[in-house]
Amino acid sequence: MSDLTHVRADGTAHMVDVSAKPVTARRASAAGRVLLSPAAIAALRDGRVPKGDALAVARIAGLQAAKRTPDLVPLAHPVAIHAVTVDLDVLDDGVDITAQVATADRTGIEMEALTCVAVAALALIDMVKAVDKHARITDVRVTAKSGGRSGDWVE
Repeated sequence: MSDLTHVRADGTAHMVDVSAKPVTARRASAAGRVLLSPAAIAALRDGRVPKGDALAVARIAGLQAAKRTPDLVPLAHPVAIHAVTVDLDVLDDGVDITAQVATADRTGIEMEALTCVAVAALALIDMVKAVDKHARITDVRVTAKSGGRSGDWVE
């Protein structure tokens, strides 16, 4: 177990010390989808969601979530969030959610991008649940990252 960075020799989890790492510019992108019924898609497109502007609420929820990631993911380091972008694209079978998060810090920002997408998706479901009780979240994943020791990566 000693080869795992977040596991001590005795097998217990701990937060890795990143204080000696250099501060570098880092970016991460994530994406996911909320699958919805035709009725929910029509309500989104026509502005008839009973709870109000579902896309705006989901976008704001995603922004807030990126900033709160260390409160939700136990071993995630608090990092300075310098930029967050959340986009929601209504398609015929659901809503695609994408997020980009940027920082200049000592550790990556992938968890913030993932948390942003996941919470935006949850908020969207909360907003449309009166119209679609079977909405579901799929395909949440990191799509790109840049900066840091491991370098750049794109899906």
